[in-house]
Amino acid sequence: MALNFCLKWYTNTPAIHSLNLQFLCNPPSRPPNLISSPVSINKQPSTVLCVVSPGGSGISLSPGFTTQQFLDSLRSQEDGASGFRLFLWAMKQPHFAPNLPIFEELVLKLGNVGSFDLVRQVLDEMKRSEVEAVERIFCHLINSYAKFGMFEESVGVIELMEKEFELSPGTHTYNFLLNILVDESMLILVESVHSLMRQKGVKPDVLTFNLLIKSLCKVHQIRPAILLMEEMPHYNLVPDEETFSAITQGYIEIGDLEGALRVREQMVALQCPCTNKTINVLIVGFCKLGKIEGALKFVQEMVAQGFCPDNFTFTTLICGLCKEGYADHALEVLDLMLQEGFDPDIYSYNAIISAFCSKSEVGKAMEVMEQMISRDCSPNAVTYNAIISIFCKENRVQEATELARVLAGKGVLPDLGTFNTLIQSLCLTGNFTNAMNFLSDMKPRGCKPDEFTYNILLDTLCAKGKFGEAMKLLKDMESSGCPRSVITYNTLIAGFCKRKKIEEAEEIFDQMELQGLSRDMVTYNTLIDGLCKCNRVEDASLLMDQMIIECLKPDKFTYNSFLAYFCKVGDIKNAADTVQKMTSNGCEPDVVTYGTLIQGLCRAGRTEVGVRLLRSIQMKGINVTPQAYNPILRSLFIRKKNTEAMRLFREMEEKAEPPDATSYKIAFRGLCSGGGPIREAIDFAYEMTMKGYLPEFSSFYMLAQGLCALNLEETLVKLIDKVMEKALFSDDDVDMIKGFLRIRKFEEALPIIGRVLSTRESMRSQ
Repeated sequence: MALNFCLKWYTNTPAIHSLNLQFLCNPPSRPPNLISSPVSINKQPSTVLCVVSPGGSGISLSPGFTTQQFLDSLRSQEDGASGFRLFLWAMKQPHFAPNLPIFEELVLKLGNVGSFDLVRQVLDEMKRSEVEAVERIFCHLINSYAKFGMFEESVGVIELMEKEFELSPGTHTYNFLLNILVDESMLILVESVHSLMRQKGVKPDVLTFNLLIKSLCKVHQIRPAILLMEEMPHYNLVPDEETFSAITQGYIEIGDLEGALRVREQMVALQCPCTNKTINVLIVGFCKLGKIEGALKFVQEMVAQGFCPDNFTFTTLICGLCKEGYADHALEVLDLMLQEGFDPDIYSYNAIISAFCSKSEVGKAMEVMEQMISRDCSPNAVTYNAIISIFCKENRVQEATELARVLAGKGVLPDLGTFNTLIQSLCLTGNFTNAMNFLSDMKPRGCKPDEFTYNILLDTLCAKGKFGEAMKLLKDMESSGCPRSVITYNTLIAGFCKRKKIEEAEEIFDQMELQGLSRDMVTYNTLIDGLCKCNRVEDASLLMDQMIIECLKPDKFTYNSFLAYFCKVGDIKNAADTVQKMTSNGCEPDVVTYGTLIQGLCRAGRTEVGVRLLRSIQMKGINVTPQAYNPILRSLFIRKKNTEAMRLFREMEEKAEPPDATSYKIAFRGLCSGGGPIREAIDFAYEMTMKGYLPEFSSFYMLAQGLCALNLEETLVKLIDKVMEKALFSDDDVDMIKGFLRIRKFEEALPIIGRVLSTRESMRSQ
């Protein structure tokens, strides 16, 4: 064997989760009976020789049809209802005597569609016809009940067999029932069936024990499972590989890999055959517990003992390496897999592609996809979603969009999550027109937008102030049958409020009631805030009363909107009353509340009161943000108290959240215009630039004029160089500015600096 697992690329601390290979599906809903009323079957001659099925196909039977001919016709029926009608017709023929295969076929057909009342009638007719019942027919019924999630009815079949058909279920029937219950994790019923089995004296076999052990391991009862295995010799039974595999899997599920390995040692000691199944269970365990290096070493040891890795082995290792982030190593294992003659499946390829995408190595991901296609393994939505998503993450939105269009042309549609990611990425990068075009292209191909899609587009339109288009899109949303929730309407209300279109916001608010939608806290708070910002505080107060009537309790966002209004108009008394009302109603003021109140106090010239309020909230242990400090800083600098202001600035650095862009802007402006030492302003300009905050040009211009007046041109040149470096000026701008500086034409250089700094400020504020 050519396989040689080289450990040269092992890592010391791998961590991985195993690939989940189980497919979870909901049981189908219980269907109605096709014929609800009991049917009496009487032997009356009929001259009808042709039965037409619901599908329209004619079934011809000669007057003297045989039982086999009838069975063939019955099997050709498309569904249980048509089969049952054919049976009713046949029962009226004088010579017809149904046999066991006919009754079995009817039970199968009717059970598959959930017509259990008709199944019962068929079984009753079987008893009247004195056809000897066999366990196989009742196993079909057990399976049919389970198919529709009727597990208690499945267990009830045992009683039906015994009481009404005098048929004692054997080990096979009990095992059949146990297998279904264990697979569906109906563990209480498993225990009941096992107790019934012992009560009836039905002898268990190896399969019985394996199923019971598996059920115990599913609920992490490993010790009871081992004790159960130890009972097997009392029944002259020997544990087989399935027995040990169940316990091995149980140990892995509780994270005890050492216990799982001990089970394998016990297998070897008992000379129990150990096939690929057991080895692969252990490999999955290594990967699941984040021990990819251990998995590779274990495989190497097993290969030395004669183990031949199969497709599942390779796939498990590939997925394990990928989830740990070792995409290149996983690709090496894929190549090895091909050398061994195995064809990697879609899961292996997708794991590697996703791993490369997570490392932003899109080129390698595309190469793997091309290799995948060349080997006749068609990429699916998962493949493309991974690549499209990373394109969007890297702002390569046009490439992502083009790839999605190409794939849609091939019948492979992105899933809804990826589709929305594309739409959102186009909107965020200013390509709204392209987003709408992409939506128009994809809708006819079956990629149906959902509420989230529409909300992204509505939010973008509102942000651009295109409310006419937004309302048109809302109508399109309605006509396409897409549900509109409170989030959709909140998006529109927020958009109108931001643009001070408060009447339109109120119309949307009223529409919600007409549409039968309950307005939530966000709805009320958004409109209340909009009303306050439009100086309609009385209407906002009435709206808060309505909010309370609808059993919605005002929160800090509600009160902060009123507080901001009162502080803006200088009504400190009502502002303080708002905070008091907020507290008395059990709503604790937050740092935004206090910051807004401090701003109002400073604006009203009561800076000292603002400082005292700042100290009081610090005493409460609230983490004070720049929003609370900045109004006091601005007020102190305006009053030329630079020393006190800078002391507060440094306090913010040491004891609160770090100063923000506004803090630096206020301090720099204050230092440049306050008549203090110019060296302090120069040092601060360097400090803020090094921390990533660019100086505001109007303040920088004042500083530059001061430096020129003091004949400190060299200092100014060095400062300009530092600003250009941090602001990432273009080469052309740098060359032009330096040219002016060399000939000391500062008045020509400064406007260029101002243009660039203003552009950077505009970009940061968007």
